[in-house]
Amino acid sequence: MFRPTPRQTPPETDLCIELAGQRVAYRLRRSQRRTIGLAIDQHGLRIGAPLRARHDDIEALIRRHGQWVLDKLAAWRERPSPVPPTISDGAVLSILGQPLALAIAPSQRAGWQWRESDSQPRGLHLYPSPATDARALLERALREQARAVLAERLTHHAARLGVAPPPLRLSSARTRWGSCSARGGISLNWRLIFLPLPLIDYVVCHELAHLKEMNHGPRFWSLVEQLCPDWRACRRELRGAVIGC
Repeated sequence: MFRPTPRQTPPETDLCIELAGQRVAYRLRRSQRRTIGLAIDQHGLRIGAPLRARHDDIEALIRRHGQWVLDKLAAWRERPSPVPPTISDGAVLSILGQPLALAIAPSQRAGWQWRESDSQPRGLHLYPSPATDARALLERALREQARAVLAERLTHHAARLGVAPPPLRLSSARTRWGSCSARGGISLNWRLIFLPLPLIDYVVCHELAHLKEMNHGPRFWSLVEQLCPDWRACRRELRGAVIGC
C-alpha cells in the first residue's frame, strides 16, 4: 500500500481576523492536505490549509463561515470546565458505557486488581502506597485496559477494511481523540476508555479510513460509512464528550 513520504511542514502561526466587528485570533497550520479546514475547540479557532493556499483565500473562507465561527466560539466559552472523576472508595465510574466500582485500600506496595462478577458491576481494586496515589494508579490501570481494547478494535476494523493492523500509540492529547500519521501509525486517546464502545469504534474507523484517504473528502467519508454506518450520529455525540475526563 502506498503511503506518502513525510515532508517538513511550516510551524503553526498565530494570526487574527475581524468578524462582525470582533477580533478573532486563530492558529494556522499548513500541511500536505488538499483543502482548507476550520476547527474550533477550547483553544479557539484552528485552520488547516494546503502549503500553497493563498492567505487571502484562507481568510475569505473564514469570513464566509464567520457567524458559524462566532457561534461555536461562544458555545465553547459557555461550556463548564471538565470535572475530574471522583477517586474514592466506593466511587463508580463509567467505563466503556458500563459502571466500574472502585475499591481503595492503602498498601505498602502499589498495585491494582480487576474484579469480575456476574451479579455486581465490574470492579477495580486500587492499592495506593505512600509513593503512588490512587489517581495515578487508576490512570495506569485504565491505560492498560485502553491499550487492550483499542488494539482489539483496530485489528477488528482493519480486517474489515482489508488492511494490516497499524502500529498503535496511546495519546494523552487534550483536544483530539485520535490521529493518523503519514507513516500509517495511529494514535488513539487513552481516555476513549470513558466512552461507550460505539463511539470508540467510530474514532477507530475514522483513523483507519485515513490509511487509504489522507483527507476528509467524499471518498474518505464513504470509507467511514462502510465501516461505521452510524458515523453521523456518533460524531454528533462525540462532539459533546469531554476529553478531560
